[in-house]
Amino acid sequence: MATCGNILKELLQTGEVLETELEESNGGRPAMRYKYNADYSYILCLNVKTEGGLDSLTYAVSNLLGDVIVEKTSIVPYIDYEVIEKQIGELINIYGNVKAVGIGIPGVVHQGVIGVCDIDPLIGIPLGPLLYNKYELEITIENDMHLTVYGFYKMQNYDEDKSFAIVNFPKDNFSGAGFIVDGHLLKGNTKFAGEVSFLPFDMTREEQLKQSKNTQGFVPLAVKTITSIIAIIDPVSIALTGELSKLTLLDDIYNGCLKDIPQEHMPEIFVKSDTNDEYMNGLISVTLESLTYNLQLVEKRK
Repeated sequence: MATCGNILKELLQTGEVLETELEESNGGRPAMRYKYNADYSYILCLNVKTEGGLDSLTYAVSNLLGDVIVEKTSIVPYIDYEVIEKQIGELINIYGNVKAVGIGIPGVVHQGVIGVCDIDPLIGIPLGPLLYNKYELEITIENDMHLTVYGFYKMQNYDEDKSFAIVNFPKDNFSGAGFIVDGHLLKGNTKFAGEVSFLPFDMTREEQLKQSKNTQGFVPLAVKTITSIIAIIDPVSIALTGELSKLTLLDDIYNGCLKDIPQEHMPEIFVKSDTNDEYMNGLISVTLESLTYNLQLVEKRK
């Protein structure tokens, strides 16, 4: 009791916990009620995107319960480190007590360094270390598909752990995917999991882009990609996103997969044209999780 009381006093002094009204008396001294101060500090989330020849930045500021305070999207001439750093600096100046920053990138991120990426000026940039040295905040940088599939899965509220996938077929950019396997986000050893444009299609990635410009070329690529995913993770469903994912092509893609996958193993395949909410939900979730203690209970194997 004494330890808990001292901790509570410290939280009250810092403002992280607030006093509310007294409990109704049951004959003795009425107890004081407290609540967590969700606005004690904030997190910043930045969605970096390029599609259809347009670069954009979407930022969201959230409190510590994940409630979005403000969200805005801006089309920008280009995106590089300076553009990202400037946006973060402006938001920190406005909202003050920021504890963590989360950034979604259309590419591979390993230990804060950008690898394969749809945005050329970011390739090879140690974005995480640079931002940490600048602001000394928790910096989380994740692949956009990892974030989208994580947010999508959390919003489904499945009763039990499932396997689920999202495949993005953007216009004029390489395809990518995100996987949830048995309720857990699959990133891979170097966070390369989901880079499905590197599957052995017997053609270069540049040739894939050319072939995707027409329906006759795109559908076989989509079928091979989805067939590979089904055979490897056996998902309950697969969401198709991106400008190339059209409802009119869904039957052709599904029937194409049936040529190799038995009917009983086919997942639900559907088109999700707008995944902004799922993306931001995943980005906010992982950014908030960066502020928690990274502890897990694991079973000890004999």
